[in-house]
Amino acid sequence: MPQPSAPTAQVTAAEISRIAGVTRATVSNWRRRHDDFPDPSGGTESSPLYDLEAVRAWLAARGHASAASPAEELRTMLRLHGRTGSGATGDSAELLLLVLAAARRSPAELAATAGLSDADLASEAERDRAAVAEAVPGSGDGAVRFTTKDAPVLRALYACVRESGGQATLGVLAEWELEDSAASGAYRTPGPLADLIAQLLPGTPSSVLDPTCGSGSLLAAASRHGARALYGQDVLPVQARRSAVSLMLTAPDATVTVRAGDSLRADAFPDLLADAVLSNPPYGIRDWGHDELAYDPRWAYGVPARAESELAWVQHALAHLVPGGYAVLLLPPATAGRASGRRVRAELVRSGALRAVIALPVGASVPLHVGLQVWVLQRPEPGGAARKSVLFVDTAAETPTTAAGRGAATAPTRTRGTGRSASVDWAAVTDRALEAWEAFTADPDAFEGEPGVAHAVGVVDLLDDVVDLTPARLVRASRAEVDPAKLSAEVDATRQDLVKTAKALARTAGREGWSAAGADAREWRTATASDLSRGGALTLLRPVPDSARTRAHAVSGESGLQGARAVLTGSDIATGSGPTGEPTELYDDTSPVIAVGDVLVRAVASADGAMARVAGEGDAGALPGPHVHLFRPDPARLDAWFLAGFLGAEENIAGASTGSTTLTVNPGRLRVPLLPLEEQRRYGEAFRHVHGLRAEAQRATRLAEETARLLVSGLTGGQLLPTPGDG
Repeated sequence: MPQPSAPTAQVTAAEISRIAGVTRATVSNWRRRHDDFPDPSGGTESSPLYDLEAVRAWLAARGHASAASPAEELRTMLRLHGRTGSGATGDSAELLLLVLAAARRSPAELAATAGLSDADLASEAERDRAAVAEAVPGSGDGAVRFTTKDAPVLRALYACVRESGGQATLGVLAEWELEDSAASGAYRTPGPLADLIAQLLPGTPSSVLDPTCGSGSLLAAASRHGARALYGQDVLPVQARRSAVSLMLTAPDATVTVRAGDSLRADAFPDLLADAVLSNPPYGIRDWGHDELAYDPRWAYGVPARAESELAWVQHALAHLVPGGYAVLLLPPATAGRASGRRVRAELVRSGALRAVIALPVGASVPLHVGLQVWVLQRPEPGGAARKSVLFVDTAAETPTTAAGRGAATAPTRTRGTGRSASVDWAAVTDRALEAWEAFTADPDAFEGEPGVAHAVGVVDLLDDVVDLTPARLVRASRAEVDPAKLSAEVDATRQDLVKTAKALARTAGREGWSAAGADAREWRTATASDLSRGGALTLLRPVPDSARTRAHAVSGESGLQGARAVLTGSDIATGSGPTGEPTELYDDTSPVIAVGDVLVRAVASADGAMARVAGEGDAGALPGPHVHLFRPDPARLDAWFLAGFLGAEENIAGASTGSTTLTVNPGRLRVPLLPLEEQRRYGEAFRHVHGLRAEAQRATRLAEETARLLVSGLTGGQLLPTPGDG
């Protein structure tokens, strides 16, 4: 009796367009014009689904090679074969082991796997997995082996590691497993925020624990700042395994110990006293174990209320510290003032365990509509000196004027009270937080702070009926210390800058450099960026895969370009600022460097600000950030501004993006019209003008916001008086 065939993946028309590197309209034309186009195998009449293998065969017969990125190809292969293969590729733990082993191999060795037969590839994968069999918590015992049925997934995995690096491959595998689980709310802590949290630890802690480690970004940041014993735990097994592999890739010299399980209910490290604890715990969890943990010895500062899971995590962190050790946690703002947590907050303040609360701008991390806070705590030492004050910093009050005063590039717009932020100027936020924290820890009694931004509040003053630890409320009182004459001069200088910028904006907006095309829109032939790259018209430069970086750092013991060059981020492109990032972990001496005339495109699609720009003198010598695509056109064949204008167009970005909540731009699928160079230059001049218009408008908006903020602050704080006739 014949056996039923294994089910195959089904794809939508939109997914077919991504695989083939064409528009959705082209797929619709194929369906209408070609009788042999595969019939739907599922779905509905309005939203049909097609058998992926049949689609691939049809495309191959017509010479349409896949335009999918290595990560997209791996996603497709996992959908098609991951749950239906021999069983080994259905277990993410086995594949994670394989990523770790593959990332330790040279690019040449990885490239050689593409030419292996299915049987030889399965054997190669078995050997690679066996070499790191003890590395990942919860991995299999090797009873389930890779077979030839797993070859499509294995081939795509090796290619993804070779082209995109181990970290990107880990992300695809974790995303795949999380899709099939009931888990939700698994978010990665942004890299700049993870670095800020790690830098708030005084000195260089040797051992660091993260009881809610997720993908391991906080522990990775700790390793970049010198930690060599990394301990992590996460309630999701897939996240624990991903974190273990990720840390072994990014911190090959560190000792990594990661376990799966609920840290509050089933602490995997009950006897561990670490030098430091970093954590971004889950928020608003009511079923955290309140009833069964009511008499837990960790609650040295009071039993947390059922609604105060965050204060349970705070005390869990303190319980795992050596005396004098520090803990830094990312918490929601409600933790600072909710009535149910008043008694625990009071004891944290009274005992001296709470050292600082730092408010972050809206949009710093998920949830993006909330201004999160960083709490810095220290486990009291027996017989230690009494602590008389707590530091409060409001980095959300960081302004373009103060940022520019420290030599920073133009700061991005912040929208306070609206639930959103155009972007976060991490350089300014980090500088403000560390400057205040370092000055406070050097001499708490002599700390003067900065009016409206940083203020040290006495313990006695905090222990009132509510024990509200909200930074914005507590630093507001320090604004009265601002000198009226100084504030008036600052307002006047900012206002005059606004007037000049408004005049420049009016001149730029008044120029007309275009006309109607006629009765119908112009049409032209286009080519993908991949086609232009193959033809030598441009070069697409990618960052060095993290596996190669890790090997280079492990050999040299150094961090290559770290600290030597700035990094241009996607946020810098959106806001029009110069490079503001730092090469903390991502770069070595083989990384591409931006040159004048390069075209920079954001890798994450967004309607917030520009998507592309041409590198100028201020960008030259910087490194492209991890979310920036760098195109280097041949000036004899492509005009840079023409290229930037079309690459960053909204429709072009939409057609080349994949994903659901986060749209990732596939650079090779972006399309460019095929026009003579002289005509390109005319378009390029128009796009350059549009870029200037956007830059002037952004600057005017920033200055208007800053002028209004200073005026309101001065009028309400008593430093400024309205003059007769202002009403």
